[in-house]
Amino acid sequence: MPGAKSPPAGVRTGVRVVVAGERYTGKSSLIAAAASESFPESVPHVLPPTRLPADFFPDRVPITIIDTSGLEIKGRLIEELKRADAVVLTYACDQPQTLGRLCSFWLEELRRLQVKAPVVVVGCKLDLRDENEPVSLEHLMGPIMQRYREIETCIECSAVTLMQVPDAFYFAQRAVLHPTTPLFDQESQSLRPRCVRALRRIFILCDRDMDGTLNDEELNEFQVKCFNAPLQPEELIGVRRVVQEKKKDGVNDLGLTFEGFLYLHSLFIEKSRPETTWTVLRKFGYNDDLKLRDDFLPVPVKRAPDQSIELAPEAVDFLRRMFQLLDVDNHGALHSAELDELFSTAPENPLSQDPFKNAAERTSQGHLTLKGFLSEWALMTLLNPKDSLANLLYLGYGGNPSSAFRVTRKRTVDRKKQQTERNVFRCLVLGPDNSGKSALLNSFLGRSFLSNYDLTSGERYAANTIDQLGGTKKTLILQEIPEDGVKQFFSSKESLAACDVAIFVHDGSDELSWKKSTELLVEVTRQGEESGFGIPCLLVAAKDDLDPYHMAVQDSVKVCQELGVQAPIRVSMKLGEVNNLFHRILIAAECPHLNIPETQTGKRRKNFRKLINHSLLFMSVGAAVAFVGVAAFRAYAARKNTSS
Repeated sequence: MPGAKSPPAGVRTGVRVVVAGERYTGKSSLIAAAASESFPESVPHVLPPTRLPADFFPDRVPITIIDTSGLEIKGRLIEELKRADAVVLTYACDQPQTLGRLCSFWLEELRRLQVKAPVVVVGCKLDLRDENEPVSLEHLMGPIMQRYREIETCIECSAVTLMQVPDAFYFAQRAVLHPTTPLFDQESQSLRPRCVRALRRIFILCDRDMDGTLNDEELNEFQVKCFNAPLQPEELIGVRRVVQEKKKDGVNDLGLTFEGFLYLHSLFIEKSRPETTWTVLRKFGYNDDLKLRDDFLPVPVKRAPDQSIELAPEAVDFLRRMFQLLDVDNHGALHSAELDELFSTAPENPLSQDPFKNAAERTSQGHLTLKGFLSEWALMTLLNPKDSLANLLYLGYGGNPSSAFRVTRKRTVDRKKQQTERNVFRCLVLGPDNSGKSALLNSFLGRSFLSNYDLTSGERYAANTIDQLGGTKKTLILQEIPEDGVKQFFSSKESLAACDVAIFVHDGSDELSWKKSTELLVEVTRQGEESGFGIPCLLVAAKDDLDPYHMAVQDSVKVCQELGVQAPIRVSMKLGEVNNLFHRILIAAECPHLNIPETQTGKRRKNFRKLINHSLLFMSVGAAVAFVGVAAFRAYAARKNTSS
């Protein structure tokens, strides 16, 4: 696996390099010599932006070089440093104090300014160093690079002799296009975990016979895909020999093992050839963050606000098979180690992170059931289909990526047809604090009632499947909105478009809780009428085990009649009496034309529109009748004239 020249990296169209350092260290001469490939007799104090064309270096990405004055860091220099893709810091080889200032001032200032660009340290004026005082660059810069990990590399050059002048900018470009830091940990001298995970996926994809090794044929296919050239027989022997000398378990009788594959990449990086590993990663779709690039994720982006995305049946079947493959003890659940193994080819385990890690059904031991696994994936697809598709591909999904999803029909169309084809429904759970929303979500996931109340901070999700008559299954996703988050959630006019149903929870024993809940209902009703995305709404009277607030019962009848919704559903999570609540929520979501509340203003507006439509229809019919009458009269007149 030789380090052939890499193709253009990613989608970058240019690299911006800022050259900084003490005055009179040779910054401008370095830039001029690199651009003209000759030593300049005289250069301005500060050069204008200088461009090295795309064909200057093998990666064929142009470089724009920004010269600076070397005075104190302020104003324009700060702006340039923050815009830089890479920073070249210079010192003069014949002036040791300039190297001291590099450490005591320049590198510290870059940290203070939080400049994240990689740094290349360049010693200029090498031709002026006293030959009687030889200096080892490794000995000189080793301690500095240990302290400042942002330094990618260090070189020394001479603009007079042109020695290593282009290399200063080649290394700067390479640090941007092929950065070492995401791949390799210099302290431990090992590949970083995310790099190992990406290479594991690539290895598995190339191991077509799935025997845990890359044989000569598979290795050559990999070589041609990444570097456009096969390995000669003697090169294959050489690769195996190099690996076997340092990594005995890196090669076996069948071919190159995963350990050997990793060793080769470590070797390239240690020999300052990270471009080889980056070429491999980019050929398989990875970006600089070691995640799949957007062009590898054909997720439907053109959809109406009231359309959602669901996993297609073949993608669900794939996930079910992967779950069963990892469930070696056939207990119907995966523990954390098995989940980590499942996602060993992904950048991280998404199901161990918010909002998924606590959003689905688990066993009493905390293991994730198949229902919970598929429900969390449905939630991921609903919230971020791009991440969902990426994780499918990380797991080895071999189907057509563009067919992994289905876009649902517009909910406004569902309402007209009075039915829906959706399999995943999103339910807003609204209500004042301490009304029982969190207990409701816990009950939905089969969790025990907790008497201690912890105020929910931020949005929380609960996803589960519900069995229906006929054996069909639907996924219901409850989204709890805390009281202090309601205003922000409804700041967009299209906030209701992505939802299928809403429930309004209140403490049945608390007057203030009931009033706040009805205020929320009225607000959502108005928003739905104004935006055209009204949704079915249900009232839920929680804590039915407590003495009820009697006026709430009377008021609820009046409110429900005025708005045209069902009477509140009384539940007690403490007693486990849910009154078939979750099935009733699902039924409401599946009937998008029912239980949509209307204010009096909304009803008048609706009746007015009907009246206008009827009037227009009457006028259209009248005009059509008149037109037919005129046409008939003209035909009659024409026949009469002809006969006479």
